[in-house]
Amino acid sequence: MQKIMIVEDDPKIAELLQTYISKYGYDVFLVNDFQHVMDVFYENKPDLVLLDINLPSFDGYYWCRQIRTQSICPVIFISARTGEMEQVMALENGGDDFITKPFHAEIVMAKIRSQLRRAYGEYAMKANERVLKIKGLELYPERLELKLGHDSVSLTKNEADIIESLIERYPRISGREDLLEKLWEDQSYVDENTLNVNITRVRKKFQKIGIEEAVETVRGAGYRLIVSWGERVKT
Repeated sequence: MQKIMIVEDDPKIAELLQTYISKYGYDVFLVNDFQHVMDVFYENKPDLVLLDINLPSFDGYYWCRQIRTQSICPVIFISARTGEMEQVMALENGGDDFITKPFHAEIVMAKIRSQLRRAYGEYAMKANERVLKIKGLELYPERLELKLGHDSVSLTKNEADIIESLIERYPRISGREDLLEKLWEDQSYVDENTLNVNITRVRKKFQKIGIEEAVETVRGAGYRLIVSWGERVKT
């Protein structure tokens, strides 16, 4: 069942959309904490997002940019703003479509189906999925997933990029500067501790699939993958 996330601060509109879309067999959930939209996104991994522009704390443009750092799932803006500039900004900030309020429910469903077909269905590009393998460990960068045997864990885009670099460089070291450049184009605005935090998160993701001590810190150089899971999984 495909998941649809609704980010709408008007509870009546949000509940109306949830009720209507659910009738068509979709798993629909609402965001109620508008300061932690990405936490809900990470936890549920929706296939499509309906996103309002006027939201508390940060607007929909901001949240769409955050989503785009982690996922290419379709994002449809729903807003009372009807100006051409608002629609242009929605597309330039990573949106795929725009629906103006008030809206007809049938139009919403037609646009949802259209975007889902383009992303996952009959109109989706039929390209082979990339997978990086090493000693039974499998990284799927495009679906943000790491697997070892029957165990799997979801990743953020940054985590997937770090693990991809570690696998590609194995048994060599992935330099700190190389990792920073891979993750953030403009390193001048990245705090030195940011990479350390991401490495810590990567280690925790390895632990979730039963791999301890997966990433070695090489002082003054960078990080290296330690293939320590032995014969647990046959290659």
